[in-house]
Amino acid sequence: MARRPVILVAPRWEAPVTEGSETIAPQEAIADCFVDAILAAGGLPLMMALAEDEGVIAEYVERADGIAVPGGPDVSPALWGDEAPYDPALLCPQRDAFELPLLRAAVAVDKPLLTTCRGTQLLNVALGGTLCMDVPSLGSREGMVQWRHTGILNGVCHPVEVEEGSLLSRALGGATRVQTNSAHHCCVDRLGEGVRLVAHATDGVPEGIEVPGGRFCVGVQWHPEYTWRTVETDFTLWKSFVAACR
Repeated sequence: MARRPVILVAPRWEAPVTEGSETIAPQEAIADCFVDAILAAGGLPLMMALAEDEGVIAEYVERADGIAVPGGPDVSPALWGDEAPYDPALLCPQRDAFELPLLRAAVAVDKPLLTTCRGTQLLNVALGGTLCMDVPSLGSREGMVQWRHTGILNGVCHPVEVEEGSLLSRALGGATRVQTNSAHHCCVDRLGEGVRLVAHATDGVPEGIEVPGGRFCVGVQWHPEYTWRTVETDFTLWKSFVAACR
């Protein structure tokens, strides 16, 4: 059998909890649907540990055949210099501190990279971009109302238009219009260096970015880890990513 490419996955971080007189340590974990998608597509998912040591991050990137960064809490606006008050309960500084240098290092050495939701937002920020922290404030295209963009994970809820000929379109099997789920209230705004916006929901909300010229660097705003079993284009995206890692 062919060797499965090793795909390192950035973990989620869950705050410590107290039971009686004891405080249980914070949890680092991956959603099972995320690792199942990678396994089904032919990859070997392994979870990284949250670390700020640049040497550790560099070694992770060196050993990986590919890297995947999932969704989660909001990206801190302070990362692009926005000092306006923002609810700290919505943020995860532990993940920001690890994933920001991880993403920059992965892009620098051209390791295949797939990001979803928060991961896509942070990829744009890592390359010098900014975010819109309130999707409803964007409004919608003329003659449209804005789709519901929060709280729908296990089924599709709106269409996304994908630029023909883009890496994302090719990774989706050549599709230029796909159905996706949606669970976010932030999205990319000003694009980072080398980042291309290649997909929008039909209401105009940004849904997909890529960094052209490398092996595979794609970020989607939706959650294909939840729908790969039922949406063919989402499973095709995972298989395209694993093929690039291979």
